[in-house]
Amino acid sequence: MNGSPSVLAAADGVLADSVPACVEDPTTLCAKVYGLSGLDWLATNAEALIEKPAKILLVVVLAAVVRLLVHRAVRRLTDRTATGAVPTILRPLRNRTTGPGDPLEQAAARRTQRAEAIGSVLRSFASFVILGIAVVLVLGELGIDLAPIVASAGVVGVALGFGAQNLVKDFIAGIGIILEDQYGVGDVVDLGEASGTVEAVGLRITRLRDVNGVVWYARNGEILRVGNKSQGYAQVVIDMPVAHDTDLERCRRLMQEVADEMYAEDEWAVVLLAEPESLGVEQITAEGVFMRVQVRSTNADQWRVGRELRMRLKERFVAEGIRTPPPLIGAAPTNAAGAR
Repeated sequence: MNGSPSVLAAADGVLADSVPACVEDPTTLCAKVYGLSGLDWLATNAEALIEKPAKILLVVVLAAVVRLLVHRAVRRLTDRTATGAVPTILRPLRNRTTGPGDPLEQAAARRTQRAEAIGSVLRSFASFVILGIAVVLVLGELGIDLAPIVASAGVVGVALGFGAQNLVKDFIAGIGIILEDQYGVGDVVDLGEASGTVEAVGLRITRLRDVNGVVWYARNGEILRVGNKSQGYAQVVIDMPVAHDTDLERCRRLMQEVADEMYAEDEWAVVLLAEPESLGVEQITAEGVFMRVQVRSTNADQWRVGRELRMRLKERFVAEGIRTPPPLIGAAPTNAAGAR
């Protein structure tokens, strides 16, 4: 009987030692875990095994939800932009043009392309920012010191800024080209060194193919000026040379008649947007007199309209006896002699 109290006391001491000290504060996670599980090791490591993983999971879930919401908002914004109202400058053409060359359809397609490109850029930027913040928060929960990482990132950013200036310049210029709608896929453009049909517009480069089938890659940061032949409408201007002794007023009337006949045909009324104008004498040179006629057409048909009108004018000139300037015989040798 004398040994029983000592044995009980020893047992109580062992139990007291196995109880975590954190249970003294019932508001702590340790005390709550111990109260639910009765496991001292789980209660002691509750912060590492439960609290931090839960916070990391919460950060990941919130980042995924925010990213999804932002992408949805950007997509709704771009969809609304792509299906928005027709620009006011093109509304007067609504009753004049129909078919696949309709400027309204072209404008809608261009607006859709711009909206998709801008939406892709915004979604990528949003994903980069949201995921970057999430990674920083997760590293902070893991107890990693972020100061050296932030400092290293700053140094690397400065180094890349100096070493990749052209790359950054190309990306910024590409964003400006897309936002300002300087040109789009399918446009015929003149970029200075290269001209042709645009096949792709990226944030860094623009790819176009010229009339000979050669593919050109132009860096957006190096494009200083753009001549776009596919925006709004096209103006077909034709200068026909005639001999000096030609009745110029009669020639002007004939050119107006030929253009008006073409404008009156149903096949060409779809693509000709305004009545042709025979402007008369444009230039007088030693070779002859150049008579000008111009007509407004859709972008996609400007070259077809020009070829057809030139052929009709030439046939009419032959039928009416209007002579073209004779070649200047001896002009080449005279120039060559002067060069010597």
